[in-house]
Amino acid sequence: MQHDPRKIAIALERAPHNELIRAPGGRQFTLRYVDGASEGALAALLACAAPVGTPVAADPESLSVLALAERIAASDIPVLINGPTGTGKEVLSRFIHDRSRRADKPFIAINCAAMPETMLEALLFGHQKGAFTGANAASEGFFRAADGGTLLLDEIAEMPISLQAKLLRALQEGEVLPLGATQPVKVDVRVIACANRDLPLEVEEGRFRADLYYRLNVFPLSLGALCERPEDIAPLAFAMMLRHVPRGMNTPWISDAAITLLAQHTWPGNVRELENVVRRALLLAGDAPEILPQHIVFDRPARLVTDRNGAQAAPMPGTVTPINPAVPAAPAEIVADDMGASGAKLSNIVQISEARAILATLEACGGSRVAAARQLGISERTLRYRLASFREAGIAVAGGRR
Repeated sequence: MQHDPRKIAIALERAPHNELIRAPGGRQFTLRYVDGASEGALAALLACAAPVGTPVAADPESLSVLALAERIAASDIPVLINGPTGTGKEVLSRFIHDRSRRADKPFIAINCAAMPETMLEALLFGHQKGAFTGANAASEGFFRAADGGTLLLDEIAEMPISLQAKLLRALQEGEVLPLGATQPVKVDVRVIACANRDLPLEVEEGRFRADLYYRLNVFPLSLGALCERPEDIAPLAFAMMLRHVPRGMNTPWISDAAITLLAQHTWPGNVRELENVVRRALLLAGDAPEILPQHIVFDRPARLVTDRNGAQAAPMPGTVTPINPAVPAAPAEIVADDMGASGAKLSNIVQISEARAILATLEACGGSRVAAARQLGISERTLRYRLASFREAGIAVAGGRR
């Protein structure tokens, strides 16, 4: 990750205390740091510099994709973006739109898998009044709604093959035929398609039209899984923090130990999972100035990334392990019977994981609330509130001492 230290010196303000990101108004940030060369300081700087909704990247692979996307934006050719679910394909699509000559025109994103197959044609191309039962009024459809702008077709592999021929005609002729109409309507739309399946394999097995694939695949872009671009993790985590912390409140710093823990995870849910983890960390940290390893709760058990010195130990199946390995396990009373159940609600998982982290720390501190609160990075008042909420939820909690 290359950075110009002169630019960083202008953007950052040296201070002798803990690192903080402050948002006094709008997106005006003061980034204070002790060690300006730390990974956290540079990641926070990247997150602060990125406008809301734009890609945040530091990994060389991601930066090369963004550079290509910016060049593609200057043209009107169709774009096919491949990548696993949750890697940021829609964000990249909007990035292309915002840097194109169509930036002041509509950007419409639709998910082909989320629409009823029987209605997809009418939703895409529009329909006339009375074209089918229930069509009490005419509809222009997404293509005409995006006229002059960009239409994102997410999960394009889910589109019925019978409809793919009509999409191909719309791309080739620049016109659509609404249901019930006899004359096509001209449209000027730039199409970006996203796929999380192997489209060449879909073509080979007859589930996707070869001619449509080659029409869309003029300039393919590919986003790798998050674990394949590890230098993106810390900047993305800071960007998620800025997005989800209430305006006017301090954003807690992500400690070096927490960044290391995030970097070791395999991220099966990619950026979406990272966002979940950050939101949980904010909840668990409360008003603490720093996110620590015990605040990190992953969506599901997953083996850690193997480093160059040897394999990391995998979490036990069916458990969530947000606690620093140095902290002893929590008392058995707070481990719910259905903790590993696939149907467990997220709120329950978060509460149980928070209880484990807090009670394990309290036990390690000999029951001292003051020492536990200090180690957790929260106030004693917040700790008392959390303990009371656990009791109300039916989790056995000892009273503790000052």
